[in-house]
This record gives sequence, structure tokens and C-alpha cells, in this order.
Amino acid sequence: MAVPGAAPSGQSADDRDEELKRLRKLTAEQAKTIEILKKATAFFAKESDR
Repeated sequence: MAVPGAAPSGQSADDRDEELKRLRKLTAEQAKTIEILKKATAFFAKESDR
């Protein structure tokens, strides 16, 4: 049985760290995209009320 948080067999700690870094960057980019979309939604909702 796999241990949660442990590297899968064949994956080094460096590989795991790189993957974590990549996923954190992706998460930050997606959070920015979500904020932009929220602002755009609010803008267009306000514009449609006119």
C-alpha cells in the first residue's frame, strides 16, 4: 500500500520537488485567471443592467 505524500517508486525527491514547483506555478496562474474572469463577469453583468 502506498504511503500518502511519499514519492512513487522511480521518482526522485528532485523530480517530486520540480513537479510541486510546476503545480504551484500552475495554481497561481489559474488563480489569476479566475480573478480576471470574476472581474469581467461583474463588469458585463453591470453593463447588461444599463
